[in-house]
Amino acid sequence: MTEPTHSLSIDIGGTFTDFTLLNIESGELNVHKVLTDPENPTTALMRGVAELLETVGIAASALQVVVHSTTLATNAIIERKGAKIALLTTEGFRDVLEMRREQIYDMHDLHARYPDPIVPRSLRAEISERTDRDGNVFQAPNAEQSATIVEDLLNQGVEAVAISLLHSYKNPENEQALKEQISNRHPDLPLSLSSEVAPVINEYERTSTTVADTYIKPSVSRYIQSVEQELAQEGYEGRLLVMHSAGGVMDANAAMERPVRMLESGPAAGALAAGFYSELLGEPDLISLDMGGTTAKTCVIEGGKPGHSNSIEVARVHRFKIGSGLPILIPVLDLIEIGSGGGSIASLDNLGLLRVGPLSAGASPGPACYGLGGTQPTVTDANLMLGYLNPEYFLGGRMTLDIDAATSAMSSLGSDMGMDPIEAAWGIYNVVTESMAAAARIHIIGRNKDPRNYAIVAFGGAGPAHACEVARILGATRVVIPLGAGVTSALGCLAAPLSFESVRSLPGLLETTDWESVNGLYAEMESWGRDMLANSGVPEDQVRLTRTADMRLVGQIHEINVPIPDDTLAQTSAEGIESDFHQIYQQLYSRRNLSIPIEVQNWRLLVSGPQPILNLQEQIVEPNADARVALNGSRPAYFANANGFVECPVYHRYKLPAGAEISGPAIIEEEESTTIIRPGDSASVDRWLNLLIRVNP
Repeated sequence: MTEPTHSLSIDIGGTFTDFTLLNIESGELNVHKVLTDPENPTTALMRGVAELLETVGIAASALQVVVHSTTLATNAIIERKGAKIALLTTEGFRDVLEMRREQIYDMHDLHARYPDPIVPRSLRAEISERTDRDGNVFQAPNAEQSATIVEDLLNQGVEAVAISLLHSYKNPENEQALKEQISNRHPDLPLSLSSEVAPVINEYERTSTTVADTYIKPSVSRYIQSVEQELAQEGYEGRLLVMHSAGGVMDANAAMERPVRMLESGPAAGALAAGFYSELLGEPDLISLDMGGTTAKTCVIEGGKPGHSNSIEVARVHRFKIGSGLPILIPVLDLIEIGSGGGSIASLDNLGLLRVGPLSAGASPGPACYGLGGTQPTVTDANLMLGYLNPEYFLGGRMTLDIDAATSAMSSLGSDMGMDPIEAAWGIYNVVTESMAAAARIHIIGRNKDPRNYAIVAFGGAGPAHACEVARILGATRVVIPLGAGVTSALGCLAAPLSFESVRSLPGLLETTDWESVNGLYAEMESWGRDMLANSGVPEDQVRLTRTADMRLVGQIHEINVPIPDDTLAQTSAEGIESDFHQIYQQLYSRRNLSIPIEVQNWRLLVSGPQPILNLQEQIVEPNADARVALNGSRPAYFANANGFVECPVYHRYKLPAGAEISGPAIIEEEESTTIIRPGDSASVDRWLNLLIRVNP
């Protein structure tokens, strides 16, 4: 057996598939990027793996680990390309997916729209069973009834079944009985149980999450099995690990069993990478700007760690309106979508105003400049026309951009606005940048923070081209562009520990908590988590446990996450937990309400393995380092603060020595992305070859 020397990570996005290959001993980092194949993503993935391994000169057998993140699960829901599934629910609750919360997300919109339920009404069936709110089973499911219902559903072409019964979070007995009845007759039929997927009190959200898990399970399972088989054929002898939304990784079997946890795996990897650079550079407070081909997302890093949330929304009808999507109750890193990506299409709305996105040209047909059949103007077309991209060096010269096609697409848009193509291109760039900055500002100020106190770490294929302008608008003065910025999310996969999070609902007042029951829940969750880690190869003595609870003041809707002691809990534990709650509440809302009782909704446990150690290769910082050794000609680029095009020196990113200083305006090219330094800004190269940009507001 070949001694492993490298770690490989792969991140599939809607437009590109990114790769990082890290030498475990030396810390040398090699990166690669290929166009995603929407019809067969495994093909593009394996092509990229083969190209990268050949470039470095190693075999697949030299890989210690392969870690994978992807947006394929999310896209399957957004594009409705999942399986044909059915929902079995308690009698009288057939329409919970359409009734939702009976709340309007926009009180001024009398015609507010919502996503269609994933399961049509004709495939939602009611089961005669009942469990009360205390977990007492009044009526068990009838085997004959369930058999008849399932046979009818299968005759309609159903590929998988979701089971979500009333109060199953309290007692899963009826769901388990139904599962056994169905599996005895149809052992290969994929099933998802709400008591396993999201055992929490919220009926609609629990059902929505279970349905989403069921919907993507067949396609995700086929995909992961395909990747495993292809890697094995190439000679890889290890296991495939998959990134999950909470910033950890799980083995392939766990990912196939619970694919809903993968929904934000790609963006989570980017946020984790931002946290890594926060600690590496001694910048405890960062704002990540991850701008890829389809969307831009941000995450606030505080104390070197990304924030966490217990739910997300997918497939929103309105991108930035909370409540207009499908709620998913899974642990996630606290990311928000703030804008469009490089492939986002520009158009005029009904008022004649320029809008960018949410539609994306994706990898096929792609932006007009790709020459693959796209005809609509995109952000990438605009960046090319503004001089920010080198048409001969896109993807390191493996792809040539068509400036004439971009100009033609931009001319059509410009004529509708009464502008020439360059003005239209700047309009697109400006709209995208302003909207990203505005959304990021709202998110940060909403956390009671000042964006001017944060540095920005920008990555993704399009992020470095927009980062300095976003920073200027926010009032931030420091921007970090990591080495290999175009594939930084893939690198984040290698910083993720094996981890599993479980949750149980036991709602009640903190002061009257049944601590014996809580201890029982934690023992149950710990046993499950340790078994999962053991199956993934984590030694018993390297397991870490983190307890938290979702708590709120009585009468409030939203909970906050509060740490819970690791020892056996008793009534004496309540005082310390209450104190921690009020301290966190004060930090979030700048006030305390000591007179209102505290209630607990959910108890959570994170079980994780050791934190991977990333040692990136360091360079010696020479006091007389000269950026001119990396000079690669010049070209004009458009800057608003210079009132037009300015001749800019162009530097080859990988030839810049540590310690080099660069004054703007300048363009820094690497195979996977391009960094734009505005007039008046300046940059230096640190010992890890990251670009540290000083922004002049």
